Amino acid sequence: MAEAYVTSDEHPACGICPSRRFPLGAFDVFERPSRDCPFNPADGHRYTTDGVPVCVHPEKVGIPAGRYKTDGLPVATKLALPDDVAELDSYLRDVMHSAAPGVLELLIEQAATEIPRTFPGVDVITTLRRALS
Repeated sequence: MAEAYVTSDEHPACGICPSRRFPLGAFDVFERPSRDCPFNPADGHRYTTDGVPVCVHPEKVGIPAGRYKTDGLPVATKLALPDDVAELDSYLRDVMHSAAPGVLELLIEQAATEIPRTFPGVDVITTLRRALS
């Protein structure tokens, strides 16, 4: 069985989130609870009508809403770097520490490309080391 997307107890995902039971891509993420993903009182989880597990807190799992399992969508992440370089370290720390391994790799790649464009002269390696420590 593949490893769950969220493996850390310190991750902000809810205790019953499908991200704690399934790997990335094996569940859908909705913006919020809806009729399209009703709560199942028998096990405390939400599912689509086709039985696909659903997370309803994209901000907590660190990936945008999408029908990853239902439609086979790839996970697309997009860094939104702050306007002020003074906020860069804390922003990256928050984003990186809430990301799972598959997403973390994508975020690091984006950061390596976007930081020099947004903040010329900032040492990317040093900045990423601070964010990941």
